[in-house]
Amino acid sequence: MLKVGMVGAGFVAGFHAKSLRSVRNVKLTGVCAPKGAKELARAARKDGLGGAKVYKTVEELCNAVDVVAIFAPNFARVDIMRDIARACENGAALKGIICEKPLARNLQEADVLARMAKALHVPTAYFENQIHMPSLVEARQQLAAVEQIMGAAHLARSAEEHGGPHEPWFWDPTQQGGGVCCDMGCHSIAVAMYMLTPSGKPPDYLEPISVTAEMALLKWGKEPWISRLKERGVDYSAAPAEDYSLVTIEFRDPQTGVVSVAQATNSWMYDAPGLRLLMEAFGPGYSYEINSLKSPAGLFISDAAAAAVGDSELALEKSQATRGALILQHNEPSLYGYIDEWRDAIAAFEMGKDALLNFEYGRTVTMLIMAAYMAHEKKRKIDLTDPKTLQELDHYMPLIQQGKGAKVLLGASS
Repeated sequence: MLKVGMVGAGFVAGFHAKSLRSVRNVKLTGVCAPKGAKELARAARKDGLGGAKVYKTVEELCNAVDVVAIFAPNFARVDIMRDIARACENGAALKGIICEKPLARNLQEADVLARMAKALHVPTAYFENQIHMPSLVEARQQLAAVEQIMGAAHLARSAEEHGGPHEPWFWDPTQQGGGVCCDMGCHSIAVAMYMLTPSGKPPDYLEPISVTAEMALLKWGKEPWISRLKERGVDYSAAPAEDYSLVTIEFRDPQTGVVSVAQATNSWMYDAPGLRLLMEAFGPGYSYEINSLKSPAGLFISDAAAAAVGDSELALEKSQATRGALILQHNEPSLYGYIDEWRDAIAAFEMGKDALLNFEYGRTVTMLIMAAYMAHEKKRKIDLTDPKTLQELDHYMPLIQQGKGAKVLLGASS
């Protein structure tokens, strides 16, 4: 039975706590966060996840658990990792370190996290839940025999869209690392790469050879939306971020030389029933599609009854309405892959190994995100086979991340 401690107690931490209800050989032992820790620990105890306690410092938490999970905001992760390293150096015997996507805001930060974890000799898990979605895994398993005969997919499209993030820091490009490309593009880029990867190969098998990207501020730079952000302490007239992103990546199979293409589309303007994940893969003579908004269950709420709705997001994450015909997903943690990513990580840590996706994989995804921002800024294809370009990416910080997005974003006031 592994004892887990969470650093952070916001939305994603709560979602992961729900996921742990369906995971064996693990209990939630502690929470450390500046706000929300008491509430999350109380909910965990109520759900029978273990005697979760609140710890004041990361080091105290590390001394009480086997696995520490970083679910804190992006801007705090390097400092948290340093606290974890200090705890280990002082005797904390961790069996695993988890970090929620994205690993970091840029490659310099990603390298810090990956290097420290490697120096500590502690197994890691990079949490990218969508690769673990049961529907996606099952589709690939069903087509494995076909793929073996016909070949791997040559085109993958992955999209994640909703109406916008929960917390103000997500909207702030200097704190979050960018806009929707950093926030959700990390999902879609990773999933598209996974759909193109030949069965049986590791998730980082394919070689990325080029990236192009288009980004814009289409909705949240206009009224009344820009004023609504100002009410939450975010000023997109001063430091805007993209709410739309389209990234195209070319990959090459290192053994066969075959080239494939991944397209990742993301937006914060999906004013529809709620969060939508749409994935499509096309191979020689076969294809598959996944759409998270296709559900066997639904609700209808009249205008008269709408006032009684306590929380529309209990039915569907990022729900944009409280009345009318609404989609119901009865088990979102399973649908989105959270449960299976936990099962994968816990099983790996019990054997003293990295999870399917480790911090080095998270660094690869961060590199692709940075290449996308660079492609948008320079308005050209980025050659990832060029050593000089890779060296430039190592120290690159996008203008959007610097708070200078007005210089490069269509739709932003300059």
